[in-house]
Amino acid sequence: MNRSQPIAGVVPLTEEEVHLTTVWPSLCYFALGRWLGRLYAIRWPNLFIFRLGHCIAGLCIPIALNLYLMRVGPVTAIRYVLTSRRIRVLRGMKQKEQKSLSFDRFDEIRVVVREGQEWYHAGDLIFYQNNVETFRLEAVSRPEIFRRTCLEARTAYLATKKALEQQGSAA
Repeated sequence: MNRSQPIAGVVPLTEEEVHLTTVWPSLCYFALGRWLGRLYAIRWPNLFIFRLGHCIAGLCIPIALNLYLMRVGPVTAIRYVLTSRRIRVLRGMKQKEQKSLSFDRFDEIRVVVREGQEWYHAGDLIFYQNNVETFRLEAVSRPEIFRRTCLEARTAYLATKKALEQQGSAA
């Protein structure tokens, strides 16, 4: 990477793909995690901090720990990587690409919070092009933040691409 960049983090499209950020899915990526999230969210009897859901969460620590280890294990590890050109889903410690979506293949991202994900502050990001689903990232932690980051990266990519095309046609 060129160290004399005029603007930090901005890389020309002619340069290699640059890693921007990585997000690991929440424990609610697994069906068992979503089921536990529904239990943890039980607010009864709702006296100060005493709630049935908090007691269940404390009792389920060993189960949650196993889900966490499955989420980051050497074979099952999954992560969502935002680069300067696309969004990638990588699996395993060798980071084998499972699927990806380039920035010009979507125009909208919606956040859908399924039952059991709310307790984890997580949700699914669904990518659309012309109201047709093209891609889905499940159980993204703090999905609205990652959604905005993806849209900002897409906007920058498309603006740069358009400027380069205009410059090329003018020459």
